[in-house]
Amino acid sequence: MKNIGFLSFGHWNPSPHSHVRSASDVLLQSIELAVAAEEVGADGAYFRVHHFARQLASPFPLLAAAGARTSRIELGTGVIDMRYENPLYMAEDAGAADLIAGGRLQLGVSRGSPEQVVEGFKYFGHDPGEGNDHAGMAREHTRVFLEAIDGKRFAQPNPRPMFPNPPGLLGIEPQSPGLRDRIWWGAGSRKTAVWAGEQGMNLMSSTLLTEDAGVPFHQLQAEQIHLFREAWRAAGHEREPRVSVSRSIFPIVDATDHAYFGAQTRSEDQVGHLEGGLARFGKTYAGEVDQLVRDLAEDEAVAAADTLLLTIPNQLGVDYNAHLLDSVVRYVAPELGWR
Repeated sequence: MKNIGFLSFGHWNPSPHSHVRSASDVLLQSIELAVAAEEVGADGAYFRVHHFARQLASPFPLLAAAGARTSRIELGTGVIDMRYENPLYMAEDAGAADLIAGGRLQLGVSRGSPEQVVEGFKYFGHDPGEGNDHAGMAREHTRVFLEAIDGKRFAQPNPRPMFPNPPGLLGIEPQSPGLRDRIWWGAGSRKTAVWAGEQGMNLMSSTLLTEDAGVPFHQLQAEQIHLFREAWRAAGHEREPRVSVSRSIFPIVDATDHAYFGAQTRSEDQVGHLEGGLARFGKTYAGEVDQLVRDLAEDEAVAAADTLLLTIPNQLGVDYNAHLLDSVVRYVAPELGWR
């Protein structure tokens, strides 16, 4: 069995060719797509977070609203850039949204990816300081966030408070039980996957790896997953970790699918440069169901993961993306033993 969800970057564009022409459109349609995903039998609705861009940026109002409209599916992020976050404020938002959703949040966090502006986190009031770097700052913010949602009590209470306090130091409220076990680290390399395993966070791996070893993407990603699980076991964590991978999967079951994705049936991995180093991008899976089943059966990383996130073309609108999810859940997943 495999959990299947969607991952939306939440693009919006005022072009008449887009079904998502405003920030209001993308927020409201994201909620509607989460509802539709639940109706077709998918397991998760995940949203990307980008700042200074015409994309989804502020996840917690969206997650709370989707949580109030759904009852079963997981609701998550892939990923929140921790360089931009006040970790204690984020802990409050995450606890509240998780309680609204009934404990269904699955929050992907990370150092983040290249952004629209230079050192955008500084505009949000976060500066790593002399001798430190932004990756270290992201990890420090993550450490504080994890401690806060895990119930750490650290704040000295006012001796004459407005309302009575419980005894001892105070922590962030509200607390949502179990949220700490539902935090994922978006790892772009084997090294960061090992670090995530050591910290006791689940692993989230996308269609991009910020390294290249000269092997197909899915094999490099499968090695990343293996190293993560080894690090998890060596650290002595008691629960079983979860692992998600993202894929662009487009079953061609009608003429509209063919018009949109017929030209991508021969997609291959790509290698390029990102932030001064080599990066490997995974291929798109597009084709008729029988061919997709054969291709995906050979994907070692998909086989190793318990959760598959389908990257969707959200600007094609709710109805078409619900159709894509339904095609994967109804036709592809059963043939691969995922359902």
